[in-house]
Amino acid sequence: MDFNTSLRRAIKTGDVSLGRNSTKEKITEGNAKLVVVADNCPEDFKNYLSEQDGFETYGFKGSSAQLGKACGKPFVVSALAIIDAGESDILSIKST
Repeated sequence: MDFNTSLRRAIKTGDVSLGRNSTKEKITEGNAKLVVVADNCPEDFKNYLSEQDGFETYGFKGSSAQLGKACGKPFVVSALAIIDAGESDILSIKST
């Protein structure tokens, strides 16, 4: 599975929330199935994630600028939540 291809397919065909605040909201609502965090995501948010349950977490091997680019967006994305993968196989990735 190519992560970037799967991520773009999920964004195009599914339901994905971009950004820490939106991701936190989806976690609180219990809707997040997978949370992806960039390497340079702030430690306080990573600590918040480790205290939560009900979803998988994936550490993106790159910066928030690179994650934004992987999403096809012209801005930084330090975290995102997959609510519905759509036609993507992104939910099959392992936790890291």
